[in-house]
Amino acid sequence: MVVKILIFNLFFILICFSTFSSGKTIFGNAKVIDGDTIHIKKNKIRLHAIDAPETNQTCNKNNKVWNCGVEATEFLIKLIGKNKIECITSGKDRYNRFIGICYKETLDLNSEMVLNGWAIAYRYYSMDYVEEEEEAKKQKKGLWSGEFEEPYLFRKKNK
Repeated sequence: MVVKILIFNLFFILICFSTFSSGKTIFGNAKVIDGDTIHIKKNKIRLHAIDAPETNQTCNKNNKVWNCGVEATEFLIKLIGKNKIECITSGKDRYNRFIGICYKETLDLNSEMVLNGWAIAYRYYSMDYVEEEEEAKKQKKGLWSGEFEEPYLFRKKNK
């Protein structure tokens, strides 16, 4: 039993150490790729714990198709404006992109995307931003103003 606890603790410490040691702060002007991905200089950054529609993804509102992926991207572009942003990263994903929470001054951009309905809380990876999603859903903001396919399902079907 003691050995199992020691092994568990060692495993936990190694996981924490690898996550924190691989993190890095990235600061600068952002180029928005889509509603959950940006580039700062040569660094590709995937916004932590959110999932926005793909740029080519459409949604339905009042029985009409609309370009929700383009609107999500445009919302992030407007949100950032010409401001430099800071991203606190915690490592990289399988596509070699940094995973991070990005800020415009003190404004959490990840949170704002979900709160305004242009991204969903990506529960597969984290429970962060679930409250923001519930608020956007209640107020029928962004994606929640109509019907949409969850972005990860859209990506899976359109590989």
